[in-house]
Amino acid sequence: MDPIVSHPQGVILKIHVQPRAKKTEIVGRHGQAVKIRLAAPPVDGRANEALVAYLAKILSRPRTDFSIISGAKGREKKILIRGATIEEVTKAFGV
Repeated sequence: MDPIVSHPQGVILKIHVQPRAKKTEIVGRHGQAVKIRLAAPPVDGRANEALVAYLAKILSRPRTDFSIISGAKGREKKILIRGATIEEVTKAFGV
């Protein structure tokens, strides 16, 4: 299964997060998800905020286009990107 799937409102991106990394970066595929290392710690939602900010920067979209629809307290997350296309997200993440 692909880490990027179509949704009526846009695209769902499956992500595996590794918090407290040396730097924030995309690592590549991790099973059925895209692995992203985050420098932010998983405390008080800071890692989730850093993830949304990083995704918004990569896709050149406002943060309001992103919603964590599952996994807010875990490493495996599903992010809804409103108004995005599969092609746009695939190109940005190279998966």
